Amino acid sequence: MNLTRTKAIAANVFSEVIRDRVLYFIVLFALFFVGAMQLLPEYAVLTEDKILLDLGIAAIGILGLIVTAFVGTGLVNKEIENRTVLLLLAKPISRTEFIVGKHLGLCGVIAVLIAVTSAIYLGLMSLQGVAYPLGSMIVALLFLFLELALLTAVAIALGVFTSSLLATLLTFGLYVMGHLSGEILKAGELSKSPALQTITHGLYLILPNLSSLDLKNQAVYGILPDGLTLLFNAIYGIFYTIVMLAIANFIFARRQF
Repeated sequence: MNLTRTKAIAANVFSEVIRDRVLYFIVLFALFFVGAMQLLPEYAVLTEDKILLDLGIAAIGILGLIVTAFVGTGLVNKEIENRTVLLLLAKPISRTEFIVGKHLGLCGVIAVLIAVTSAIYLGLMSLQGVAYPLGSMIVALLFLFLELALLTAVAIALGVFTSSLLATLLTFGLYVMGHLSGEILKAGELSKSPALQTITHGLYLILPNLSSLDLKNQAVYGILPDGLTLLFNAIYGIFYTIVMLAIANFIFARRQF
C-alpha cells in the first residue's frame, strides 16, 4: 500500500466533506447548545450542571453518528453507483488504498467535528461558570472518536455490498445494538432457552461492544475505569476497526464493475 496515494484519497474526502456538510453541523450544535443553556434552568434547578455536561457530549456523539452513518455508507457506494470508481481504479491505486484512504479522510472530518464542537461546548461551560473534570472529559471525547472511527469502518463495509439507504439503516441499527450488547447477552441468559442463549452469545461476540468506548456518564462525574481497562478497550476499538476495514477490502476486491 502506497501511503502517498492513500493520503491523497484521504485529503480529497476530507476537503469534500468538510466543505459540504460539517460546517452546518457545527453551527447547528452551537445554536442547539446555547438554546439548551437558556431553557434548562427553567426545568432542572438542582441538576442543571450535570445535565448540561451530559447533554453536550451526547450531542457531539449524535452529530458524529449522523455524519458517520450518512456520509460513511456512501463513500464507496456512490463511487460504484456513479461508475467513477472505474476511473479511480484505472489509475495506479489499489483497492486497499482506496478503502483505507476513504476511512482516514472521514476520520479526519470526525476528528475536526469533535475538536471544534468540544471547544464550543467546554468554552460555553466555562463562561456559564459550570465546573467540569477536564481530564476525564478529554478522555471521554478521545474514546468517542475511537467509537466513531469504528462505526465509520462498519459504515464503509456495509456500503461496499449494499445500497446507501440500507447501509445507513444497518449502521444505525448496529450502533444501537452495539450499545445494548451486554443487555442482549443478559436477556438470553435470563430466558433459560439454550437456543436463544446461543444466539445472544453469538451476537455478543460479533457485535461491536460500543458501551466499552462510551465514557460520557463516568466522565461527567470525574470517574473513569482504571488505566489498564482503558488501554484494553482502546485496543479493542482499534482492532475491531481494522477487522471491519479488512472485511470491506475483501468484499470490494471481489466486486466486478
